[in-house]
Amino acid sequence: MPRGTWAAPGPAGPRPLLAPELFAALARRQVVLLGETHDDAEDHRWQLQTIAGLHALRPDMVLGFEMFPRRVQPALDRWVAGELDEAEFLRESDWRQVWNVDPRLYMPIFHFARMNRVPMIALNVSQDLVRAVRERGFDALPLDRREGVTPPLAASPGYLDFLSDAYVAHARGDGSAAKDGKRPPMREDAAFQRFVESQLVWDRAMAEALAAALKRAPAPLVVGVLGSGHVWHGYGVPHQLRDLGVADTAVLLPWGPERECSTLVAGVADAVFGVAAPERLAPRSRQRLGVWLEPDEGGVRIRQIEQGSVAESAGMRAGDVVTEVAGLPARQPADLAEAVQRQAPGTWLPLRVRRGAESLELIAKFPPAEPPRK
Repeated sequence: MPRGTWAAPGPAGPRPLLAPELFAALARRQVVLLGETHDDAEDHRWQLQTIAGLHALRPDMVLGFEMFPRRVQPALDRWVAGELDEAEFLRESDWRQVWNVDPRLYMPIFHFARMNRVPMIALNVSQDLVRAVRERGFDALPLDRREGVTPPLAASPGYLDFLSDAYVAHARGDGSAAKDGKRPPMREDAAFQRFVESQLVWDRAMAEALAAALKRAPAPLVVGVLGSGHVWHGYGVPHQLRDLGVADTAVLLPWGPERECSTLVAGVADAVFGVAAPERLAPRSRQRLGVWLEPDEGGVRIRQIEQGSVAESAGMRAGDVVTEVAGLPARQPADLAEAVQRQAPGTWLPLRVRRGAESLELIAKFPPAEPPRK
């Protein structure tokens, strides 16, 4: 795929598309789904460009995100309303606990929604639900544990093949499928069946949230931002949307040079856009306290401390409960993590911890920056 161009995959190969004609047609759809590789910066630039182009033609838009579970919807509403800054939004949406992909990849899209007052909706459910389905099966869960998700439509044969490849790649631990391309006979394997069922529940939950957004007045263009695996060949979320009565759906994918040409076939997506090679953001230089954290009533409990860490030097112990950081309450692990990450090299961070019946004041002293190498 040439960079910067659109094409429609077909039996005779990709057919070039003109952007004005494509976007005019997309703006008349009910739902447009934008696939992504979560940690690829180029994919997110393409998503923002596509969202902006669609918004110019259809400003009555709603943006749905796989990255957020339904329980954090109030944080999305407050962000779009301009009531939260970035740090508050990431904290209230429980970003680091739920998604933990570098937020810099997504913030331009979130700012676009905020600037243009485009409603953002949480498409996902809790990780606990998906995990429970994988362990026990959907039917074994009582209604009050299903988070309102209805029974999903069974997977198509093509989706079972796709999920089989993913399952094998995960089992191999290196992200690759079997070298001979043959899929092992696992359709009757209970673990694989639970894996498929958990994926279907995940797809169903996102499809339900997208379908519900269509009921707003006036009927908006609903754009979903989610992993490519949920939309590839229309197997996942589009399949569940059709079962919910939403058939007017378009799937768009970024197509970079790392993808096999043989996979650019009819049905993989309604349209693809040529992008550059994947780009991963360089990690930010951050301070480390050297602790494992867990929630605790009235603070944040230190579960484990690394030897030789800043925490150990500060006199912290496993079992301590951090109640204040820099004079502010520590209510959840993210409060402490964010305070540590804001520290500059060579600075001190005051902490108050509860140790048994005692309340102690400790100082975490972060090392100075290393001088540049000559």
